[in-house]
Amino acid sequence: MDKTPESFTCRNCSADVKVKAFVKNLKVCPECDAHYPMSAHERLNLLVDKDSFQETDVNLYSIDALEFPEYPEKLERDIAKTGLRSEMLSGIAEVGGYSTAIAIGDVGFIGGTCGAVIGEKVTRCIEHAGKNSLPLVIVSVSGGMRMQEGTLALMQMAKTAAACAEYAKNGGFYISIVTDPTFGGATASYTSLGDVIVAEPGARIGFAGPLAVASLQEELPENFQKAESLVAHGFIDHIVHRTRMRKLLIDLLSFVD
Repeated sequence: MDKTPESFTCRNCSADVKVKAFVKNLKVCPECDAHYPMSAHERLNLLVDKDSFQETDVNLYSIDALEFPEYPEKLERDIAKTGLRSEMLSGIAEVGGYSTAIAIGDVGFIGGTCGAVIGEKVTRCIEHAGKNSLPLVIVSVSGGMRMQEGTLALMQMAKTAAACAEYAKNGGFYISIVTDPTFGGATASYTSLGDVIVAEPGARIGFAGPLAVASLQEELPENFQKAESLVAHGFIDHIVHRTRMRKLLIDLLSFVD
C-alpha cells in the first residue's frame, strides 16, 4: 500500500517541506509563502462559520453531450477523487454571522475548467443572492473553458456575466476571490465583475493561458499574469494572504450590512 510522503520539494523555492507542517499552514509553503491549491471543501472550512454551510444544487453534474473521447472516464475519475459531482461547490453559509451566498471552485475537478454546470451553478447562486438580498462570494479557480463541452461551455461566459449585471443593478454586493490558477472564460466573465476583487499572493490570472501566450515568442514583463502585476495595473483591488482572507470577508460584509 502506498503511503503519503512525509515531505516534498516546494516548486517555488525548492525547500524540503514537511507535509504535516504544510497542511497546518493551510497549504502555504512555510519557507517562501507560496500558496498551493486547496480543495473546495478545504477552502469552505477556511472561510465560513463552522457547520453553517447549506449546499444547493447538489444534483447538477456534467454530461457528455458531445460524446467527446474519454470525457466520461475523466468525469468519473474526478468525482471519485474530489468527492464532488461537479467542479464547483455552492450554497448558503454564515461568514462571521452574516448570511452569504457562496460558490467555490475546485481545481482538482478537470482542472476547474468551466462547463455548463459551473455556469448554471454560478448563475443560480447569484440569482439566489439577489432574490434574498444576500451578499455574494465567489472563489474562482479555472483552467479555462471546458473543451469537451464546446459551445455549451463558452455560452456560460455571457450567462454568468448577465447574472452579475442584474445582481449589481439591484444593489447586490459581490466579493470575487481569485486563486491560482484562474484562466480563460472565468476571468473574462464572473471573476472580473466583483464589487471588490481580491487575489491570493502569486495567483496566476489571465484570459489566455501561459503556454498560449508564450507561443507568441514575445518577451513578457516580470510577474506577467500574476496577482502582483494585476493589482499594480488596477485589475484587482488587493492581494490577501490566505490566513487573512476570512477576516477580510467579515470586515467587508460588516461594512455593507
